[in-house]
Amino acid sequence: MSKKRIAFIAHNQKKAQIVSFAMKNKKLIESLGYDLVTTGSTGDRLEDSGFSIYKKYRSGHHGGDIDIASRVLDGKIVCVFFFVDPLSAHPHDSDISSLIRTCNIKNVPLATNPRGAELILKGLIDEEKGGGNV
Repeated sequence: MSKKRIAFIAHNQKKAQIVSFAMKNKKLIESLGYDLVTTGSTGDRLEDSGFSIYKKYRSGHHGGDIDIASRVLDGKIVCVFFFVDPLSAHPHDSDISSLIRTCNIKNVPLATNPRGAELILKGLIDEEKGGGNV
């Protein structure tokens, strides 16, 4: 079985927030030993902050959200942190909806904000320690 992967995605207005979340939780994220995958510029920002990115997919508006949804369907991604900007319109809303729907269909945890991401991260760590399914 291939290594577990977590996806990091953020709308432009939320990139600083996802980097802040990742930096605050860097030791926990790294302790999982999962590969990190991202969409384009989110990955660039995380790499600039010292994270090792296994794979950077295209930017969301160029199909990156669909690329990640495809990996969720394949069972390669076990968690998605997608910090969305709910106050802006996005021309690729249908791609965003497809990713969210895919996570729901495959029962893959999805956080759209830092608090949800913290809770999911803690659940993943508990699960890895043998604390049961989240």
